[in-house]
Amino acid sequence: MIEQPTPQFLTSEESADVDKALLTLPEKFLTRLTISSLRLLKIIAEDRGVSVEDLTHQQVIDWFEKDSKIRREQGIDAAVLKW
Repeated sequence: MIEQPTPQFLTSEESADVDKALLTLPEKFLTRLTISSLRLLKIIAEDRGVSVEDLTHQQVIDWFEKDSKIRREQGIDAAVLKW
């Protein structure tokens, strides 16, 4: 089994920048989620061989199913998402 490097979805610097922003707590949460989601969408798009703009909802669903199957069959270290 080849262990994949764990992608960093939000850097410490980005998190600190969000903390400094003049936003409410819910807005900060959504901002962090959006930054992380963009990183994940880039990973999914690369895996599917399309641009982020061309991703369909079905491709996103299929990718999550694939990553979930990898986690179940090969262990958490083989999956992209480590939860």
